[in-house]
Amino acid sequence: MIKRCFSSAGLLVAPLMLALAGCMPGVPTGRMEMTPVGFDYFSGWDHEDHTGLFSMMKLECQRIAHLPEGTSLGGASTLPYGRQMEDWKNVCTAVSTVQGSNAKEARQFFENWFQPYLIDKQAFYTGYYDPEVPASLTQGGDYQIPVYGRPKDLLRGRNAQGELEYGHWVNAVFRPYDDRATIDGGSLKGKGLELAWLKSSVDLLFLQTQGSGRLRLPDGQQIFLGYDGRNGQPYVPIGRVLVQRKLMKSEDVDAQSIRDWLASHPEQAQSVLEANPSYVFFRRTQRTASEGPTGAFGLPLTPQRSLAVDKRFVGYGMPVWVDISGQDKDGRFVTWSRMVFAQDTGSDIRGAGRGDLFLGWGDKAAKIAGDMKNYGRMMVLVPLPASRATGFQPPGTVIGAIPAEAGQTAK
Repeated sequence: MIKRCFSSAGLLVAPLMLALAGCMPGVPTGRMEMTPVGFDYFSGWDHEDHTGLFSMMKLECQRIAHLPEGTSLGGASTLPYGRQMEDWKNVCTAVSTVQGSNAKEARQFFENWFQPYLIDKQAFYTGYYDPEVPASLTQGGDYQIPVYGRPKDLLRGRNAQGELEYGHWVNAVFRPYDDRATIDGGSLKGKGLELAWLKSSVDLLFLQTQGSGRLRLPDGQQIFLGYDGRNGQPYVPIGRVLVQRKLMKSEDVDAQSIRDWLASHPEQAQSVLEANPSYVFFRRTQRTASEGPTGAFGLPLTPQRSLAVDKRFVGYGMPVWVDISGQDKDGRFVTWSRMVFAQDTGSDIRGAGRGDLFLGWGDKAAKIAGDMKNYGRMMVLVPLPASRATGFQPPGTVIGAIPAEAGQTAK
C-alpha cells in the first residue's frame, strides 16, 4: 500500500479542464457515526507519555501554521470541528503557553482542548515500516533491478470525485501509465530515471509496498528514498494473487511468508509480481538514520506514534487513541493502547476506523508490521473552539467513561 502523498503540485484531470491541485485540499469527506467519550475511557491514559505527546502536538501546530490559508485537513462531515486549519488556531495558540516538560500540565492541555469521540465501527489496524535493502548506485554483478524515479510525463491530479489519479496523456486521452509488466520489460530503460540498482525484484516490491526505504550501499553508506508517485494502475495485493492461484492458503499469508514463497519459486515469481500492475516511483530524500520518512501531512513519521488514515474520515493532524485487544494470527493475546497522530495516508487504507501504524525501521519493526492485523477501537480527539478551563462545554459531551458494550469489541 502507498503511504505517502507528494509535495509537488499535480494536474487536475477533468473533462476539458486543467488546474493545479495540491496535496491537502479537495479530498471528499464521508459520514462517520461517533459517540462522545471521556478521557477515562482510554485504557492506559494515566500512564501515557504526556510530555512526549505534547512535543508532537507542538510540531503539528508548526506544520498547520505553514499551510496555505483555507486548507482543509480532511475528516468526516459529521465531525463537529477540526476539519479546517482555522479550527486549530486557539488550540495551537494555547500550545505556546504550556510547559512541555510538566507532565501534569501537558496532560491537562489535552483534556482541556480536545473532545474524544469513539468511532462507532470496529476498527482494523495493520502496520508498516521503513525497509532497508542492499543496493548499488551502478548496475553490475548482482545489482540488476532498477529503482526508478518519477517519469517527467507522469501527471498527478484529481478525478471528478476529488480522488487522486495518476497517468499521462495518450492521444488527448488521460490514461494510466505503463503497468508493471511493461516497465519490467524495459519501457523506461535509457531515460535516465535509475536512482539505484537492487539485487532482487522482491526487495523492490517491499520498497514499493511500504512507500519509502533505506538503501544500504556496498561501502556501508545509506541513502534514503521517498515516495514520488505511482503509475495509476490498480493495486493488487500479492498475497491475494497467491491465494487465488492456490499457491498459498489465506491463513498463511503475511509479509514473511510472501517473501519466502517468492524467493523459493523464482520460476513463478515474476508472473506473480506482475499480476500487480501498480508501480511506485521514488526520489532521493535527505534525512538522518534516526529519522522516519516524511508522511502525507508533511512531518517525519515517528515510530509507534504516527498513523496512516483514510483522510475522508480522520483529518491530518488529529490525535487518535488506538485501543487493540484480542488475539493475533498465532493465537497470542495482544493489547496495544496509546495515542498516535494522523500523519499519513495509504491507497489500501479505506474507511472509518481503518488505521495503519508506522512502526519504524529495522528487522523488529518489519516483523511487527508483518504480523499486525488486529481489530479494536479507535477514538479521535477533536479540537475544541475554546478550552474547558474557561468553562466551555461542548454540547452532548459525555464526561465520564461509557460502558464497554457501547463500542465495538475486538475479535
